[in-house]
Amino acid sequence: MKKVLLIMSLIVSGSTVHAQQTMSPELLWKVERISVKGLDKEGSNILIEVKTPNIEENNFDSKFYKLPVNGGDLIAISKDELNAKDKNVSPDGNYTLFHDEVAIENIKGSDVYKNLDKSEAYIFSDLDIRHWDTWQDGKYNHVFYKKVGTENTDGTDLMPNEPHHTPQRPFGGDEDYIWSPDGKDIYYVSKKLKGKAYATSTNTDIYKYNLASKTTTNITEDNKGYDTHPALSSQGALAWLQMKTDGYEADKNDIVVLNNGVKQNLTDRWDGTVNSFLWSNDGNDIYFTAPIDGTVQIFKVNYPDKKRIAPVVEQLSEGQFDITSIIVQKDHTLLVTRTDMNHAAEIFSFNLKDNSFKALTNINQKLYDSIELPKVEKRYVTTTDGKQMLVWVILPPNFDASKKYPTLLYAQGGPQSALSQFYSYRWNFQLMASHGYIVVAPNRRGMPGHGVEWNEAISKDWGGQVMDDYLSAIDAIAKEPYVDNDRLGAVGASYGGYSVFYLAGIHNKRFKTFISHDGVFDTRTMYGTTEELFFVNHDFGAPYWDKNNKAAQKVYNEFNPITKVSAWDTPILIIQGGKDYRVPIEQGLSAYQAAQLLGIKSKLLYFPEENHWVLKPQNALVWQNEFFKWLKETL
Repeated sequence: MKKVLLIMSLIVSGSTVHAQQTMSPELLWKVERISVKGLDKEGSNILIEVKTPNIEENNFDSKFYKLPVNGGDLIAISKDELNAKDKNVSPDGNYTLFHDEVAIENIKGSDVYKNLDKSEAYIFSDLDIRHWDTWQDGKYNHVFYKKVGTENTDGTDLMPNEPHHTPQRPFGGDEDYIWSPDGKDIYYVSKKLKGKAYATSTNTDIYKYNLASKTTTNITEDNKGYDTHPALSSQGALAWLQMKTDGYEADKNDIVVLNNGVKQNLTDRWDGTVNSFLWSNDGNDIYFTAPIDGTVQIFKVNYPDKKRIAPVVEQLSEGQFDITSIIVQKDHTLLVTRTDMNHAAEIFSFNLKDNSFKALTNINQKLYDSIELPKVEKRYVTTTDGKQMLVWVILPPNFDASKKYPTLLYAQGGPQSALSQFYSYRWNFQLMASHGYIVVAPNRRGMPGHGVEWNEAISKDWGGQVMDDYLSAIDAIAKEPYVDNDRLGAVGASYGGYSVFYLAGIHNKRFKTFISHDGVFDTRTMYGTTEELFFVNHDFGAPYWDKNNKAAQKVYNEFNPITKVSAWDTPILIIQGGKDYRVPIEQGLSAYQAAQLLGIKSKLLYFPEENHWVLKPQNALVWQNEFFKWLKETL
């Protein structure tokens, strides 16, 4: 009998331990990642790639599936069976579009001096010398078209000898070029600027190339900011995303439509910014995604055509989640991808009649069922200037309000990026909370989803009201009896890394530890080394040598973390990517060297081959393990 009781005890104990498993770095890097590849040629199935990290090989394994658009089971297929509907084939089926690199300029030493073919030199006489994580080598992305079935021919270049990119670098793809409905024209996106003008401007335009005449027309010449993501309705109306201000990468993003010579901005009167959009099947409406109150939701705007009636924007979905993409409309439903802070992306259908969701995939359900999930709470905190600020508070699994927990202030990057219900494989709140930390994530000044004024408030004020917002958030949540006020930390990347460096000099003993990833440490050298100069020109206000610009001088002096280093007195972990040209390596190394020479407990985590992000599985696991090791040591 005792033996039976012992066996039963072990069984119960084992099942309890299994049920109480929490997210770990190793489990996070078992999460499968859905990527929608499009619809099949018949339009009846969604084609899906599911990537699984392969830690041993330091890459990703892929499996391919098709999913009926009306719902059903995933059907495994081979990569060769994807058979996606090819949007790059012309409507008449005669031509296909593609893009490739074209050598335009001689920049490398081996190109300039043909007899020195082993030279690794680069020779520049203008700006635009590097972008994101690659150096300019004289090659440019160009779009080509050619007859279907002529795979061995080169095709016709839409921009022969032009030193400009289509698709755009660093992240553009085949969404940057489309066919007209009659197959007579090709629309494409390009920023046809060079050198210093390219580095200081966001003036990306949409061009129309006519196959018969081989002539090109700039159809957005009147707009000096971004014009991107062209898409044609079933009725032939052209829509695209537009930002008005040149050099402002986080300007309000509007949906503009051109039809029969009439141009209309459908969202200019709406106090928000558009992420992405999809024409309705009948061409009478546009569905789009946008941040709103700490989430990303589905909206609809009607297209009134030439009637010049004011368009009406309507929010369709609501809930504690992010809509990360709208795939397609099928009858009265939209097929979308959706995340929240506890779940990676899955495919859902959204019923346009009753605004309800239905999950179509659940590839990670078994994993999530095996772990205890954190609780995500939505709070509002009063800021120092009397505003109501949304703050996400993520509580550890099996949270016990009678206990005290170490707490992390999370500083979002951007600086104008939404702190919504995203699911990150690095800054993963589920993972942080599962290690026993409360996470405080404020929607501080500068974030979209709270009106254009709130979003714009951070420019030229990096160390101003936003720092009060951070401290208002952590001070408010720290009043809770379950927050251990002797164990507060601050963590963040990019602008969030800047925030950590800045807070380290002004926090007045609030925090016990800091972690900064690819953070801006010195605004002057940031201006001198970053590649997209339009960003610092707008957010800083002017170059550091412009002594007459008071706003800029404040950024380079009062709001410059390097000027407050003498007040540093708290342990800090500094993480830096070697190929980060957005926030270059000098930033992290300078901060680390300062901390070391000041005698502050500090550590440098350096990834020579990573850019602004950490993408390789083994590097990501090192990142996670060092992150939590540091917190364990110092918090």
